Amino acid sequence: MYISYNYLMEILTDFEEKKNLVVALGFFDGVHIAHQKVISKAVNFAKENNLKSAVITFKSSPANHFKKEDVKTILSLNDRLQLIENLDVDYAFVVDFKNIAKIEAYDYIKNVIVKNFTPKAVITGFNHTFGLNKSGNGELLKNLEKEFNFKYFEIEPETINGEIVSSTLIKKYLSEGNIKQANQLLGKEFFIKNKIVKGEQIGRTLGFKTANIIYPKNIIDVKNGVYGASVLYNGKKFKGILNLGVKPTVSNLNKRILEVNIFDFDKDIYGEDIVVKFEEKIRDEKKFSSVNELKLQIKKDIEYWREKNNA
Repeated sequence: MYISYNYLMEILTDFEEKKNLVVALGFFDGVHIAHQKVISKAVNFAKENNLKSAVITFKSSPANHFKKEDVKTILSLNDRLQLIENLDVDYAFVVDFKNIAKIEAYDYIKNVIVKNFTPKAVITGFNHTFGLNKSGNGELLKNLEKEFNFKYFEIEPETINGEIVSSTLIKKYLSEGNIKQANQLLGKEFFIKNKIVKGEQIGRTLGFKTANIIYPKNIIDVKNGVYGASVLYNGKKFKGILNLGVKPTVSNLNKRILEVNIFDFDKDIYGEDIVVKFEEKIRDEKKFSSVNELKLQIKKDIEYWREKNNA
C-alpha cells in the first residue's frame, strides 16, 4: 500500500514504542464530523496535558477482512491521512488489520496498546469495537482504566436531522446522488483527486472543453449525473460542472468517466493532478434524442451553476 510521506504528522506503518500517548482508535473513513470529534478530543487532551496525540488506524477497511472483498471507501488512504493531519495529530499508526484481527480484545489492549504506547488516555466513538469477534468495546475500555492507568473517553453519537452520522450513511447518500446531505455529514465537500487523462475529446466538438479523470475504483461510486462542482488546481479554486457516467448520447464505450468543464480555464493540464469537489446534484445523466438537445441542456446546466455562484 502506497503512502505519501509529505506530511508533518509522523506516519508509522507498524506498531512502535511511543510512550505516554493519547490515542484515538478507529478506521475513520471519510474523517466525517463525528470522527473529527473523536480525533480532536485526543488532540486537545494531549495539548492540555503536554502529551503527544496519535491515531491508530488501518491501511484498508477492516470490512475487507470479514467480507473477503474490497470494500469501497469514501477517501483514499493518503487523503484520509491528510485530513487527520489537518486536525493537528502528532502520530498516525497505519497498520494491517489482518495482523491484529485474531487477537483477543483484552490482549490487544494489554500487549499492543499499553505495551507500545502506555496511553494516558484512549478515545473512541460510541460504537467502536475491537479484538477477536469484535468483543472489545467502550465498556471494556472503561473497566480497564485503573488496571492500565489511562483515562477513557467515549464520544457520544453525532446526529443531524435525527440520523446518526456514520460512514455507512454517507456512502448511502453518495450512491443515491444526495451530495448535499453527504457533504453535511462529512463537514466538507466529497471530492475525487486524480490525474487528468486524454479522453475522446467529444466535449470540444460540443463546444464545452472538459478535463477527464478516471474515477478511482476503490472509492465509493457516486450516482451518475451532472453536478455543480469546484476544482482545485495548482493552489487555485475554480467553479465548474461535472458529468459522471457513460455519456450515452455521444459515446458507445459504456465506460464510466468523470469529466469536468472548468469555468474560465483554458490550460492544457494532461497528466497533472486536480481535485474535483462535488457540491450539488443538478440532474441525472440521461440519453438525449440528439446532440443539439444535449448541447442545449449542457448550456442550461452551466448557466444555472454560474448564476448560482456568480461565476
